[in-house]
Amino acid sequence: MPFFQQDDQLAQIGDRLLADTRAQFPAIAENQIALTWLVYDEPYPVNTGGALTAEEFWRYPVRGYAYRGVERIYPASVVKLFYLVAVQEWLESGMISPSAELDRAVRDMIVDSSNDATSLVVDALTGTTSGPELPPGPFETWQRQRNLINRYYQNLGWEEFETINANQKTWCEGPYGRERAFYGEAMENRNWLTTNAVARLFHSIVGGVAVSSERSQAM
Repeated sequence: MPFFQQDDQLAQIGDRLLADTRAQFPAIAENQIALTWLVYDEPYPVNTGGALTAEEFWRYPVRGYAYRGVERIYPASVVKLFYLVAVQEWLESGMISPSAELDRAVRDMIVDSSNDATSLVVDALTGTTSGPELPPGPFETWQRQRNLINRYYQNLGWEEFETINANQKTWCEGPYGRERAFYGEAMENRNWLTTNAVARLFHSIVGGVAVSSERSQAM
């Protein structure tokens, strides 16, 4: 069951929008489109200044519409949003220390969509680094560390995050060495997101309940 309230009016508009898109771009196949759309009816409560708890926030319904919202899709740079929230969580809990260089990398990752900056962010979040292939034992440890971000999102207990995979760096030319091995022979371990998962994370930021009210506003 989606976290949003399905709405007949939005369903009609969403279906028409998809139909118009297919008509304008007939080469796009049915399985090449996914959409999750939320509408905030004023006044919508948000947690500014700790005005309400996360539990209270999630009790307020938000209208929405989804088409193939649970289908996993390679997200390209959209995964950087998940790394942004993870950085704020790690800083809040003291798992990593603030620094000017980390701030610069986070900014460049989001504002400029820099893959180089994202590489540093993933290193900081997971305590891993890129490099040559590793022997089986050390590589197993490396993989467990790299999946730290996945474990964080799965531990939130939100069904939208049950099938996502956010454990890879983003690349210009592609991965090499241990990074390429981590993708799997058929690239089966690449990043995967759904539009419902992205919408729920955005909703938590907009609502001021992603990590904390202060950190949501900073994001």
